Amino acid sequence: MFKLISIILFVLLVTSIAFNKEDYSLSHLLTPPDKQITPLGLPAMEHPKDNLPSEAKIILGRKLFMDRRLSHNNTISCGMCHVPEQGFTSNELATAVGIEGRSHRRNSPTIFNVGFYQFLFHDGRELTLEDQVVGPLLAFNEMGNPSIGHVLEKIRSFKDYSGMFERAFGGEVSLERVSQAIAAYERTVVSGNSRFDQWRFGGDANALSKEEQAGFEVFSGKGGCIACHTINDKTALFTDHSFHNTGIGWARNNKVMKKEYKSDTFPVQLAPGVVVQVSHELIEDSSEKPENDVGRFEITEDPKDSWKYKTPSLRNLTVSAPYMHDGSLTTLKEVVEFYNRGGDDNPEKDALMIPLGMTLDEQNSLVAFLKTLTGENIKVLEDEARNAFFEQKAL
Repeated sequence: MFKLISIILFVLLVTSIAFNKEDYSLSHLLTPPDKQITPLGLPAMEHPKDNLPSEAKIILGRKLFMDRRLSHNNTISCGMCHVPEQGFTSNELATAVGIEGRSHRRNSPTIFNVGFYQFLFHDGRELTLEDQVVGPLLAFNEMGNPSIGHVLEKIRSFKDYSGMFERAFGGEVSLERVSQAIAAYERTVVSGNSRFDQWRFGGDANALSKEEQAGFEVFSGKGGCIACHTINDKTALFTDHSFHNTGIGWARNNKVMKKEYKSDTFPVQLAPGVVVQVSHELIEDSSEKPENDVGRFEITEDPKDSWKYKTPSLRNLTVSAPYMHDGSLTTLKEVVEFYNRGGDDNPEKDALMIPLGMTLDEQNSLVAFLKTLTGENIKVLEDEARNAFFEQKAL
């Protein structure tokens, strides 16, 4: 009798797995691209003519995005700096950490809605997702590969990629196809239909509370946020696709920070449940010093672009902390306070950066409004990204 029950349970389990796989194959990211619905509040996604999306291409790109083996020592994937469960950024780190613990000078930006951006990276040095892919693969402090040829040879050696490039592109592994597949996937990480969208574009007068609506009035009025984080008649990307010097980059490079500590030591966790106290002096002596960073100037070499950084979208802020190009502000309250005081003064500070004189109630209502910009499907996108690497679907 026990054996019979065990067999029945096993059959039910297998059936359940098969059912779940079928459900998964019909989920948002695996819906045929021509049948995907544009979320409320966002424009239709534009695709390059030489990289039109397909189901096979998206599946391949998502697998590559999550594959740690694409780094030099098989430890870092795109999805380890852009963590799906952490808003496709890294909530735990102000700035990114690459292979072998190598420090990065900038924060990992979220890839939610990245397909709509006109410029990529904080300094705007790349213009297309296809081109953007190459940099992190080779960067010494990111995935650290010695060459593109090395990456391609590794992918060719992985049996689990057998036939995937052929199905997606009709040909074998190449740099162009790796870039196109990852870019095709990234254009599917689209999140809209937030409560703000339902209120502003969907006509639902009750989607926002009175405090949140008051926050929008501050956003579009006294706070001046809308000057850079723009809203159109039918859509809102909350970015002007431009670059601004708020002073935060200048301060990081030019201010002498006086460090004050409440105790003589700092707790360092060596393993779960194993914590040692280490002196601050020892930590500072062994820590890597922050690299100099002058923002957009590094691309244009125009002095007027010194310490300018790209205007990020404000969508999904509740899941994509910390904030600013260096991750130096950890809460939305801190961000609002920074702008309320007019940023940090410097010779090239943006003319829009002035003290705002917002009251505490106005600041609180603005924070409440910003929290309404979270898309309805972020959990779906997170879960699918994590499951994708292990999903093997014959096409």
